[in-house]
Amino acid sequence: MKDSLDSGKCKSLIFAALEARKKAYAPYSKFKVGAALLTSDENIITGCNVENASYPACNCAERTAVFKAITMDKKNFEAIAIVAGKENECIKDYTSPCGVCRQVLREFVDPVKFKVIMAKSEDDYKVATLEELLPLSFGPDNLA
Repeated sequence: MKDSLDSGKCKSLIFAALEARKKAYAPYSKFKVGAALLTSDENIITGCNVENASYPACNCAERTAVFKAITMDKKNFEAIAIVAGKENECIKDYTSPCGVCRQVLREFVDPVKFKVIMAKSEDDYKVATLEELLPLSFGPDNLA
């Protein structure tokens, strides 16, 4: 699916996610996540994970980016890049969004068109649609 989103956009998003990851607050898990959300008007909005001693109060990087976008009056998204790994280690695995993040993304996107870029680096990444990651999803159109 890499060909459905040009490599230049992918690399820009991954770079932004890598930069966002540096700001992650992860004193407990030491697992730092960065996300970069591409809006339909070509803005890139970043987020990082923010942990809390009360674990349910934590927030994922993907949701941080989405919530930040909403405060900027941006609600049309095309893609998101995600990078994650242990603090002070190179990124070893592709990381997909958790179930809660998938559902939050579903609120704002067409799951067939929206791209999720899971990256180890700007040159090593996988792309999937939200539909592939969250099949048979429930969204706003189910309530219409």
